[in-house]
Amino acid sequence: MLFKNLKGKGKETAYYTFIRYPQIIHYVDLLFCLVILPLIILLVPVDKWIKTQPVFVGTLVLYLYLLYFTYRKANIPSLFLKRKYLHIIILIIILTLITELLTHFPISDKFGSKLPIDFRRHLHAQTIWFFFLIVSGFSLAIEVTFELFRQMLQKQEIEAEKNKAELAMYKAQINPHFLFNTLNTLYGLVITKSDLTESAFVKFSNILKYMYDNTSIEKIDINNEIEYIRQYVELQKLRLNHHTKVIFESRTDEELVLIPPMILITFVENAFKYGTSSSEDCTILIRIIVEDGVLLFKTRNSIMKEKKEGESSIGIENCRKRLQLLYPGLFTLITEKDNNKQEFLTKLTIQLSRT
Repeated sequence: MLFKNLKGKGKETAYYTFIRYPQIIHYVDLLFCLVILPLIILLVPVDKWIKTQPVFVGTLVLYLYLLYFTYRKANIPSLFLKRKYLHIIILIIILTLITELLTHFPISDKFGSKLPIDFRRHLHAQTIWFFFLIVSGFSLAIEVTFELFRQMLQKQEIEAEKNKAELAMYKAQINPHFLFNTLNTLYGLVITKSDLTESAFVKFSNILKYMYDNTSIEKIDINNEIEYIRQYVELQKLRLNHHTKVIFESRTDEELVLIPPMILITFVENAFKYGTSSSEDCTILIRIIVEDGVLLFKTRNSIMKEKKEGESSIGIENCRKRLQLLYPGLFTLITEKDNNKQEFLTKLTIQLSRT
């Protein structure tokens, strides 16, 4: 169950595991102190030993607890990974010597035991070494397990930070791409001295404010993203004539649905970049629907311009990488060209309810 939690997604899972980790350690220590060690001690006739040798029994129990927590404190697997072999050797030698000294603990004969004193000493020595091996084995097994757990947690945290850095990089690349395309639109309106220039700049300022306010936000309300795309569409329509028909549709069945900001805008940009004409009839369709926690996004545009040979699709590739990091296994992205109808189609489906 512990490792299952660790395999969860991203930073949230790593943080959750980190919070639970100290509690897990305490539970294991309590399990050993209150259950496992008492059961091990009961393997020998401790009830008789308490009557005949109470000091020895008390010393042995105290030693076993100290032995366990010494191993826990030293953390031999961690020392091994750090290549502190000398520390490990010294620790084992010290513990072995203390255990050997304990085997020479004075045995009282005032109760008149029928067993020979040498046999009793030999039995005590074997019992002490038996306990030493049991506690040492259990402690090392626990520490190895915890060390593996720590390594997996550390790897998860590093991966989460790496993903976060990659997302920031892709997002930083998308923003200039968007600005460049929008400034081209404004430039065209200024050059033609259009009466819509002022309205275009107002919409552009709203779009810039949206981008600035959501630079460091991981997810935003889907309605805000839809409104942002709507304003971008309205801004683009200002430079178009009657030959280009733009259809924008949106519908959501939930009030609070979160989505990464600017994850859809690149596909909308491409539709306007390659699907508009001032001399031929063409159509651009943009549809955003959220139903039952699933985002259904679609664009379809007439192909009025062909991509230049060697021209890269940086925006789409960055969006695809962002989706792979944010929704691994939870999205499908299809981009296809219909040569018969001379249309380009984009379909994106994201399972939002499981994020």
